[in-house]
Amino acid sequence: MPISPPMRFLSAAVLAFGLAGFLGGCSSTKDKDKDAYQERPVEELYNSAMNSLSRSEYKTAAKEFDEVERQHPYSVWATKAQLMAAYAQYQNSKFDEAIMALDRFIQLHPGHRDIAYAYYLKALCYYEQIADVSRDQKITGQALDSLQEVVRRFPGTKYALDASMKIDLTRDHLAGKEMAIGRYYQNQQQYTAAINRYRTVLDDYQTTTHVPEAMHRMIECYEALGLEDAAKKTAAVLGYNYPGNIWYEDSYTLVTGEKADPPYGKKGSSWLGWIGLE
Repeated sequence: MPISPPMRFLSAAVLAFGLAGFLGGCSSTKDKDKDAYQERPVEELYNSAMNSLSRSEYKTAAKEFDEVERQHPYSVWATKAQLMAAYAQYQNSKFDEAIMALDRFIQLHPGHRDIAYAYYLKALCYYEQIADVSRDQKITGQALDSLQEVVRRFPGTKYALDASMKIDLTRDHLAGKEMAIGRYYQNQQQYTAAINRYRTVLDDYQTTTHVPEAMHRMIECYEALGLEDAAKKTAAVLGYNYPGNIWYEDSYTLVTGEKADPPYGKKGSSWLGWIGLE
C-alpha cells in the first residue's frame, strides 16, 4: 500500500531529525574531546602534578606527569616527569607500571644524574612485593638481583647503603623459604630431600639467621637415618660456630643424650672431644 504524502513527510522528518541528532552528537563529542585537551605551560603542568603528589593523589599525579611529557616532550621537565610518574605509580602500589616506566627512563637516560635513584626505585618495587615464605619467591629473587645491581653500579652512595641492608633481609627471606620446604620434607620423613634443602641454606645463605637451625635439622635427619657420625660431625661444627645458641644446645642433647651445660667439653677441650670424635 503506498504511503500517503503526510506519512512520507513524517518519515523524512524523523530521519532528518535522527541524522541531525547523530551529527549533533558527533559534533558534541568532538567539542568535548577538543575541550579535554588543553595545552598548558610546562611549569603549570609540572607544578599541578607535584601538588597532586603532595596530596597523596597518586593516580592523578601520575597522569599529570605523563601529560608533561606528552605536551612538552623535548623540555627538561619531561625527563623529570618520567621519573616522577614512576614514583607516583610506586606510591600508588602500581609496581608493574612503575617498573615499566623506570625501565624506559633507564634506557632513554643512562647518564642522567638521577639514574642511581631510578635503579634503586626499581629495586624497591620488587622489594615491596616480597611475599610470605609459603608462596612463590620469584619476586624475592628479582628483588635480590635488583638490589645487588644498585650496590654494584653505585657503590658508596646512600642508595647502595640502604640496598645492602635490604639484601641481607632478602637473603634471609629466601633462606626461610628453603627452611620451610626442608621442614615439610622432614615431617614427611623424606630425610634426604630435607637434608638437601638445609644444605642449600648452609651453602648459599651462610650469613643468615637460619643457619643454626638448618644444622640442627640436618642432625635430626642424620639421626633418623642412623648416620651417627654425620650427626656428630655436624653438631661439632654447629658448636664451634654457634656456642651457646639454642639450636646447638638442642643438638648437644640429641647427640649425647645429656643436657647441655656450658662449657661443653666433658670428653676433651676441643669441639670434637666432647662428642667422642678424638
